[in-house]
Amino acid sequence: MPSANLFPEVAAVRRFNRFYTRQIGVLQEGLLESAFSLSEVRLLYELAHRSRPTASELGRDLDLDPGYLSRLLRALGSRGLIRRRPSETDGRRSLLELTDAGRSAFSDLDARSNAQVDKVLQALAPSDRARLLGAMASIERLLGGNESQGRPRAYLLRPPYPGDLGWVVQRHGQLYAQEYGWDERFEALVAGIVAEFVQGFDPKRERCWIVEGDGENLGCVFVVRSSEYVAKLRLLLVEPAARGSGIGGRLVGECVRFARQARYRKLTLWTNSVLHAARHIYQEAGFTLVREEPHHGFGQDLVGQTWELVL
Repeated sequence: MPSANLFPEVAAVRRFNRFYTRQIGVLQEGLLESAFSLSEVRLLYELAHRSRPTASELGRDLDLDPGYLSRLLRALGSRGLIRRRPSETDGRRSLLELTDAGRSAFSDLDARSNAQVDKVLQALAPSDRARLLGAMASIERLLGGNESQGRPRAYLLRPPYPGDLGWVVQRHGQLYAQEYGWDERFEALVAGIVAEFVQGFDPKRERCWIVEGDGENLGCVFVVRSSEYVAKLRLLLVEPAARGSGIGGRLVGECVRFARQARYRKLTLWTNSVLHAARHIYQEAGFTLVREEPHHGFGQDLVGQTWELVL
């Protein structure tokens, strides 16, 4: 029995399971309006994408009971969809493969499945579609355990969607409080920077990039106009789980490229000496420290730094 304090979470997961199984039609007697069950369709999929597996390999990878798997394979075999061939290296083992009829049946099912999913996705706005796919990827990553370990995490640099600028303010306030003990005055500073960016936004000379991976925001950075020939790099942030992946360097590199394209002559930034990882990124990008001054800010005694890059 789950502990009492987990019952709401358990109920939420079960509610989602009921919703999703109904949504994709697996409760119907035949999946995708076919004569096949969900388990049979999955076996056809595996056989179409593997090179002659054994029954034991399929059972292990799909976590199927051997007796149940045996009945499924016999049923598909009796319909002429799969065949067994003896292994050339071990006569005790049989290798499974689709017949021509089996490949034809799978091709039809695959096309129906693609059409079903396409219909679901086409009904969503692009931003909602991205959120849905990201949420699915997050579920796969979180529940996949060892299956998802070691895979490089892909990410996308994009402009902000509705709600992203609020996230920028929130995550700066949360992370800097957790990691450096800065108080709410820092969050207020970030909110002011974001508000000023929105209210005076010049798309030809200013940019905001959001880093997204698996449907989650992983980082951000801004380039804002300071004068005709000088731009500022502001609000660089990389989520702890994404650090060490090169995202910070990529964000700063995008800022430098954009500033040059916008014909700025200099890119400047202001930071604090305690932000060691960020300072390293700036140095790697060619920025030079031009000024330091101690100050008391955000509830801490700090050393502010100004860095510049001549473009």
